[in-house]
Amino acid sequence: MADGGTTGIDEARVGAWYAQHAPGTVPPLTFRMIAGGHSNLTYEVVDGAGARTVFRRPPLSHALASAHDMGREHRIIAALQGSAVPVPPVVGMCADESVNGAPFYVMRFVDGHVVRDRAAAESLLDEAARGRAWRSLVDTLAALHRIDPAAVGLGDLGRHEGYIERQLKRWYGQWNASKTRELALIDDVHAGLSARVPAQHGTSIVHGDYRLDNCIVSPGGDVAAVLDWELCTLGDPLADLGLLMTYWTGPGDEEAAGALTASGARPASSAPGFADRRDLAVRYAEASGRDVSGIDYYVSFAHWKLACILEGVYARYRAGAMGTIDPSMLDGFARQVEGLARRASDALSRLP
Repeated sequence: MADGGTTGIDEARVGAWYAQHAPGTVPPLTFRMIAGGHSNLTYEVVDGAGARTVFRRPPLSHALASAHDMGREHRIIAALQGSAVPVPPVVGMCADESVNGAPFYVMRFVDGHVVRDRAAAESLLDEAARGRAWRSLVDTLAALHRIDPAAVGLGDLGRHEGYIERQLKRWYGQWNASKTRELALIDDVHAGLSARVPAQHGTSIVHGDYRLDNCIVSPGGDVAAVLDWELCTLGDPLADLGLLMTYWTGPGDEEAAGALTASGARPASSAPGFADRRDLAVRYAEASGRDVSGIDYYVSFAHWKLACILEGVYARYRAGAMGTIDPSMLDGFARQVEGLARRASDALSRLP
């Protein structure tokens, strides 16, 4: 909070930037944080005429710049303007840290709903809209994977081959660096995944965290904008589908692993009108033309990767690096890691 205003915003300097780079902005600006924590910070900005934009900056904790690269995230969204994948219209990017202490970028506000749990799904979308939402979610993912990265200027966003191998190396290294105890399932699944890496299904733009609550959905159920591109790279498109299925709990599905519903709320996708996990895979196969018969490999990988990530969070809480936490919640983190590892093993065992 640089000038007595909103935490993370130097209101005077940012206001001056808007005046220069967002013509038509009417002062004064008001700022409201709408997403915080250890990820990138997101604010709703309203000008004096009621026009709304969205402001994104890195977290205040000086985390790794590579994980919170504003220029990279802005570049991806700018490249997808006008494509078959809906993204918020871009206003501009500021790399000059003297303005706000860190790089930031600004987008136009997109009307619609972010559907985070079942109560929200049932209050914001009728059953027909929920049916449209899951189909639009899958079709939008297939549309993303059809885009030629080079054609939109993203051909150098990441390495084209060896995506799963690199991911396995990265996250197993993370596990071994942060683990709080031995967990044989993590090692066993890593060995199993490493031994059975499938041939990559082409090189696509991979969102990296594609799920319902990282999209804005219209009242009728269409995906109006895909958000949160900070983990986007080039790689195997089925990794996105596997992760989406890992987060998903359809009306007839077994509940997703505990780490994915840590708030205790029922998942949005469990509401009537949404489909089950396997329906997502069938729809994706139809929309993309890809063979998804080996999707359990990617579901196993997604569970295993999330277990490695959550173990790091658990380790930081245990060390007191993230503040105090109720002991029962701390035990819950450990159980969630173990639950994710079991789901990873179960999915791997389903492969022929």
